Amino acid sequence: MRFLPRLRTGAVLGALLLAASLTGCGSDAKNSASGETITLGFSAWPGWFPWQVADEKGLFAKNNIKVEVKYFDSYTDSLQALASGAITANSQTLNDTLASVSGGAKQTIVLVNDNSTGNDQIIAAPGINSIADLKGKTVSAEQGTVDHYLLLLALKKAGLSPTDITFKPLTTDAAAAAFAAKKVDAVGVFAPFTTTALKLPGSKAIATSKDFPGAIPDHLVLQNSFVSAHPEQVQGLVQTWFDTLKWIKENPAEAIQIMAKRAGVSESDYKSYDSGTTIFDLKENVSAFGTGTAPTNLDYQAKEISSFLVSAKLADTEPSLDGLFDAKFVEAVKQ
Repeated sequence: MRFLPRLRTGAVLGALLLAASLTGCGSDAKNSASGETITLGFSAWPGWFPWQVADEKGLFAKNNIKVEVKYFDSYTDSLQALASGAITANSQTLNDTLASVSGGAKQTIVLVNDNSTGNDQIIAAPGINSIADLKGKTVSAEQGTVDHYLLLLALKKAGLSPTDITFKPLTTDAAAAAFAAKKVDAVGVFAPFTTTALKLPGSKAIATSKDFPGAIPDHLVLQNSFVSAHPEQVQGLVQTWFDTLKWIKENPAEAIQIMAKRAGVSESDYKSYDSGTTIFDLKENVSAFGTGTAPTNLDYQAKEISSFLVSAKLADTEPSLDGLFDAKFVEAVKQ
């Protein structure tokens, strides 16, 4: 599953702080060795399943890199693995990367996978028709995850505060199941767990990431020591991403089959996620790394997220953005 602010609080933030303190104490050194296999982590999110295609179709080897793809059932585990140096790279949200950086991790974003444009949702039971209707209701989400973040954004927009609801923290899969079983009134989840939640008859999304453009961007993130030491391998990884998007475009039926199988959903369900995740092409990647005030500009969105997280008391201080974004790899991609 995919995690937040995904910025975490409490136990999750503590785990990331510990993981960050361990970075470089063994695993990072191993991964940094010249020619060593890159361990690439990802978890359940439509914008990250193309990595499964790259793995199964041998596209990493075509760019002369050795990559071990590691799928995490727990998105949180993937964050901790990158922060501790147990893996070389991970696909994760900007929110979570900022959380890791605020905890002391040294990480660099080299690629934008996508923006969430509807696949993160606040889903409510019958009779609840708006975010305003959540006042006094019990709402579940994974604490500190992007969907907790989305919930807070939606509450603020509706003129409510977090204290106006009863928040029940559960892991994303458990939250979706609890909602479907009528144990909570509403839930914040992301695809493919939206499919589970919407099994409750009469349920519907009352807010989605489409309502907050650019608020939930997803990226390829690496330990910055690896980026500095092995730029050619990083370039190969970024190039493979765009080669994979090209392969998917040319082989849509087989690609859907591969990605749906990894997601554990039907091909028809997987196709329904298409509009809710906007995969960034090369031009959009280059633009996102540029300085600007559009919702898709990384520097702008990072400042917005950091400010919100502090005001919502999901982080104590705003993390430094120095060295966080490195555009040279997308700028060097060959088409």
